[in-house]
Amino acid sequence: MQWNGKMKNRITEPQQLRALVGEPHEAVIKKSIDRVDEHVQGFLAKSPLFFLSTTDQRGWCDVSPRGDEPGFVKALDERHLIYPERPGNRRIDSLLNLLDNPRLGMLFIIPGLQEVLRINGRATITDDQELIAAQTFSGKTPQLAVIVEAEECFIHCPRALKSAKVWAHEDWLAPEEHPSVQEMFRAHLAINGMTL
Repeated sequence: MQWNGKMKNRITEPQQLRALVGEPHEAVIKKSIDRVDEHVQGFLAKSPLFFLSTTDQRGWCDVSPRGDEPGFVKALDERHLIYPERPGNRRIDSLLNLLDNPRLGMLFIIPGLQEVLRINGRATITDDQELIAAQTFSGKTPQLAVIVEAEECFIHCPRALKSAKVWAHEDWLAPEEHPSVQEMFRAHLAINGMTL
């Protein structure tokens, strides 16, 4: 399909969406809680990976993965979580966004489980050594940690991961069929006038 940049209908109002999608079941609304209860803590204890969504004041978005040993995101109390900021490529897009706009979304995954845990809240970046000391992993202590005040926690239905067959090994691409990350990296540098 080739798109000419035109569309017949543009959805612009909430009422238009509701007319098409319908209303959610009461249980879908009431499954959301505003605290980190024992069930949320149990999920976090088994999750080695989450995706972090942030925006800056202009509305520019960023989503990036955070991974470590299962349970690397810890509950401080029933309202607050903490996770370590491990050294990376130094772009720090998420951290800069959080300074602009502390609101964030987190989507936690447990390998093999179709459902995901979603947590939305407000973040504070800290270099408090006492708090960070508990985030040491493989002998490495991070310079920074992020404390999240949880405002909304809920389990998300399994449809997306199930439809994508994320955990169905027999449907995975063979390694030789994977996109070449090195080729992509070099091509994108070239678009910006840089060669390695």
